[in-house]
Amino acid sequence: MNTGAVWPSICRDARTAAALEPLMATFLHDQILRHDGLPSAVAHIISSRLDDGLLEAGLLRRLVEEVLQRDAEIVQCIEADIEAVCERDPACSGPMDPLLYYKGLHALSAHRASHWLWLNGRRPLSRWLQSRVAQCLGVDIHPAARIGRGILLDHAHGVVVGETAVIDDNVSILHNVTLGGTGKDAGDRHPKVRSGVLIGAGALILGNIEIGTGAKVGAGSVVMRPVRPHVTVAGGLARAVGVPATLQPSMEMNHRVEPEPAALAAVVSAR
Repeated sequence: MNTGAVWPSICRDARTAAALEPLMATFLHDQILRHDGLPSAVAHIISSRLDDGLLEAGLLRRLVEEVLQRDAEIVQCIEADIEAVCERDPACSGPMDPLLYYKGLHALSAHRASHWLWLNGRRPLSRWLQSRVAQCLGVDIHPAARIGRGILLDHAHGVVVGETAVIDDNVSILHNVTLGGTGKDAGDRHPKVRSGVLIGAGALILGNIEIGTGAKVGAGSVVMRPVRPHVTVAGGLARAVGVPATLQPSMEMNHRVEPEPAALAAVVSAR
């Protein structure tokens, strides 16, 4: 699916679902079919999930939609995130599912709006949006964190991303992952996750360290040292245990430890 086909595909799926299950027709009309495009639908869904009765939902919807209309790149990122879910999550039956139901996508989309507000001098509002996402969705991403496109937050619950963290394109992150610091020092103090990385559930990655392109971090690992590109690390105080079977493990979602080819044995032993 190319990005321009995401919204038409979502609308087709909504019409099909409404015909198959008439009890869902009103819901699907409200969430998808009455909207003129993805920005409007995303803004409506996010505002509905984050409404706290204080900042009226209609105001929040208009705010998010305004951000998306002003910055077409954010919409392209959301389209790429939806595609990432469809391609990497076998439980996803089509692009309508993540738009309606996946809090990982909702949290990422809200963060993209919050990040825009942060960069454009509206930091109190950006902070409020971060707080509501953390309270309602269990995902705490600082508004200053820089996140690329094609990101999968699988299940997403308990994900924490610090202020100076960077996540490049096409990264897959499981639930209960922390990209955090190691103390109370200010400045650049959070991880830099390069493209194609796969991070398993419960991994803690701490400090201003780089997780190299195409690396794999095993579930439950504690990573406090840089990880070289295309190396698998695992364990408490994680060490190299192999190499991924593909150049972009984030795309394959294979969490097993693969035996390393002889040609890369030296890279692994150095870790």
